[in-house]
Amino acid sequence: MKLLGCILLIVGTCVGAGILGLPIATATLGFSGSVGLLIVSWLIMMTAAFLILEASLWLPQNSNLISMAKATLGPLGQVIAWIVYVLLLYSLLCAYVAGGSSLFHNVLLGLGITLSPTLAAVLFTLIFGAVVFCGIRSVDYVNRGLMAAKFVAYVLLIIFLAPFVKHSNLMTSHLSQLTAGTALTVTITAFGYSTIIPSLRIYFENDVKKIKLAILIGSTIPLIVYLIWDAAIMGVIPLAGFTQIANSSDSTAALVHVLSGTVNISSVTVFTKIFTSICVLTSFLGVALCIADFLSDGLQIAKKGWGNVFVHLLTLVPPLVIVLFFPNIFIKALVYAGVDSIILLVFLPIAMVWRGRYHKQMTASGVQFSVPGGRPVLLIMFLVAAYIVVRGVMSL
Repeated sequence: MKLLGCILLIVGTCVGAGILGLPIATATLGFSGSVGLLIVSWLIMMTAAFLILEASLWLPQNSNLISMAKATLGPLGQVIAWIVYVLLLYSLLCAYVAGGSSLFHNVLLGLGITLSPTLAAVLFTLIFGAVVFCGIRSVDYVNRGLMAAKFVAYVLLIIFLAPFVKHSNLMTSHLSQLTAGTALTVTITAFGYSTIIPSLRIYFENDVKKIKLAILIGSTIPLIVYLIWDAAIMGVIPLAGFTQIANSSDSTAALVHVLSGTVNISSVTVFTKIFTSICVLTSFLGVALCIADFLSDGLQIAKKGWGNVFVHLLTLVPPLVIVLFFPNIFIKALVYAGVDSIILLVFLPIAMVWRGRYHKQMTASGVQFSVPGGRPVLLIMFLVAAYIVVRGVMSL
């Protein structure tokens, strides 16, 4: 059951708010362009996840990326890891709090409960932050229930949308409306699960075979989900509809509105709201757990008693405050997170493994694992990642 739970934790971390941004960011590429981009992003991020696992095994079990960067790259690597990790995870959490509180607000309105957007954001963060506060086991169990509900809503939504898919919509592309850089960075963000690898190592107690299996299966499922999702959404909504969504001040709510208006079936509206809401929740839980473990390791504060309270206040309060001042930050936060993802989850693992393998000859105690391909694979990863970062920065 642990293996299933951790596979679902990876899937839940991936298939979250990022899935809502995928068709919006990649619509101008056409469906074939989005397929190619998704496959390349999947391969890059899965390889990077295995690199993080390799570097993690060189150090004690409770080590996170900060300790890994310090041991392999020295103080400079530690500082870079700190800065980029904080920027990445807080960018993601800002996006998820913004998207989640917006959907939470709209759901409550549908139930006849009127709250201000500010109060909705605070309640959303408090309620689901409490789950993270209780630890990875609590997140695991809650995530399993949410994933089951998300899967049912996803399947039913795809079934309802399938008859409305138009081949002409899938073939339409117009790169001038949305930059390729935005598409690249948002797609990379959709596979940004590898920050959770050190936490999985703790949970699996160094069972490398199960961790590898969890990474492989847990990252492949989102790829399949994304491909089907893009086909359904891009096949139903014409390019003009995506332009309207992209220009909206609240893209998550706009996606639900445009999709419901295009199909005009009440069941589609219901399942779209359920699916999008749960997507944001599962990503929120996974990323918040990662930040808490990261801060605990980086600040050397045990997640016990008041130390646990302090760590989770540092985890949840900054993104909440940012969202209260900038409530329409969803897509922009995902773009920033994409650039940070490449730096932290691709460049840094490449540098750590290169330094650890070829300069420090670091090895794991009692556990043997090395990502195949040697220097050529690391160099190819570096060049591809450099291209994505340049395009991503240009899009900002």
